[in-house]
Amino acid sequence: MRVLIEAIGLVGPGLAGWDQSRAALAGAAQYVPAAVQLPPVEALPSAERRRTGPPVRLALTVGLQALGRSGRDAANVVTVFTSSGGDGQVIHEICESLTTAERDVSPTRFHNSVHNAPAGYWGIATRSHAASTSLCAFDWSFAAGLLEACVQATTSAHPVLLVSYDVPYPEPLRRARPVQGTLGMAFLFSTAGHGQRALAELELKLTSDAPESTRMHNNELEALRQNNPTGRGLPLLAAIAGGATRQIVLDYLGATLALRMTAG
Repeated sequence: MRVLIEAIGLVGPGLAGWDQSRAALAGAAQYVPAAVQLPPVEALPSAERRRTGPPVRLALTVGLQALGRSGRDAANVVTVFTSSGGDGQVIHEICESLTTAERDVSPTRFHNSVHNAPAGYWGIATRSHAASTSLCAFDWSFAAGLLEACVQATTSAHPVLLVSYDVPYPEPLRRARPVQGTLGMAFLFSTAGHGQRALAELELKLTSDAPESTRMHNNELEALRQNNPTGRGLPLLAAIAGGATRQIVLDYLGATLALRMTAG
């Protein structure tokens, strides 16, 4: 299965956009972690903008970055949103509400608690009615989303935008499910291109082999890869940033997603 990568969006600790992060990801510049500052999503109406939490802002920020760089019309782009858990802060607040005598749950918190909330806000922000998939596969959520997006891109006539995002949980959920850092990345996949040179061509193969997953060259980036489920996609970003032809191995539910990346 082969697809083109037309554009990338990226937000993470010390990773403030694809262009700003390429050198550090490729090992050509020092990686300097820094706190993530998520801007409000200006594409949303003000009422919806006020209701969004970090996971939605993160997902929409990286998704809009990739869409803007691709030059595609959102109306023609299918989306796949993947996250290992969604909005832990909202779940925490709902659980707190359920411990009170009133047990009242805010409608806003409730609709933000569902796993496809970012997909809903994406439709509002872009006015797109294109199909959207939201999925979760615990630590393998990035690989699951990547496989789903590439299958859809090769079996339909539409480009597909993959958005992967994960943010830390508050205590006490953090003790049960530690997630390090705020990290989101987006990839615009197609099979035909869109009037400009693709960043890379990607070949995917799912096998039952279980070689060791590709690691990052930098210890801090490797910690982010291991401790944030979306971080499993960092070796793919590093390969694209480095250019040439690279082989990447992603662990996926006891199997292997083998990737061959050829720079555009």
